[in-house]
Amino acid sequence: MLLTDVHNHSKFSTDGISPLEDMVAEAKAKGLRYFGISEHFDYDFIAAGLKIQGFEPPYTDADAYFKKAAELKAKYNDNNFTFLAGGEFGYSENPWCAEEYARLIEKYSPDFIVNSVHTVGGQDCYVKKYFEGKTKEQAYRTYLQAVKSSLEATYRYDVVAHLGYCSRKATYADPKLRYAEFSDIIDGILKTVVQKDKILEVNSSARTAGSDFLPDTDILTRYFELGGRAVSFASDAHSTERICDKREKVVAALKKIGFTYITVPARSGRIKVEI
Repeated sequence: MLLTDVHNHSKFSTDGISPLEDMVAEAKAKGLRYFGISEHFDYDFIAAGLKIQGFEPPYTDADAYFKKAAELKAKYNDNNFTFLAGGEFGYSENPWCAEEYARLIEKYSPDFIVNSVHTVGGQDCYVKKYFEGKTKEQAYRTYLQAVKSSLEATYRYDVVAHLGYCSRKATYADPKLRYAEFSDIIDGILKTVVQKDKILEVNSSARTAGSDFLPDTDILTRYFELGGRAVSFASDAHSTERICDKREKVVAALKKIGFTYITVPARSGRIKVEI
């Protein structure tokens, strides 16, 4: 079985731990066939007036990152291993963000782009403050509405990331995002993913979301029922130790639902890897 892991981070991202070369070298040593780094481009935080403690905008140094990535491709890529250098774009309705992301794409031509929602209504939905004064219904529905809006992003993107991100650090006794509780809006999201022919990511960094991975099997099953077949795997590793974490568990769940391959996004075209 060929191993894939797309959507990870190195020290080029503000929350990354391991140097980029260490991440790539470890992925190759672990026997991965396709490995993707998607450093954070947090223009959504800038647009919302949020600062990442200890860092100044624009956070990720795009020039340095893509230059180093090119060097590592030349050093490590061969017939058995492909390192893909992408970006994770934090969605915002602010048109300035879309313009900046389009500029990044034009200048650097990332191998793939991960479309993520981290900020909702000017708040970071990964922190406790986002949930204060909100019921689970209010907090999750507002987040899901932002995800649905993000699917209409005007710049190119390939992957819809970690659906259920808001549940990772939610403060509720039962933080799990369930399809049955939000079926109307989740259906809208999944149908749009299928209609736009995007890749739905399965992310194994679920933290305390009440699931082993995001989205959970109930949402993945509904995606399959709606005709969705394109799924990617992401450990969302920020250090070498977590590369490919829980991949076997994710693959087993996907096979049980009926999926037969994982999709790897690349500029040269999508790659289907049988599971």
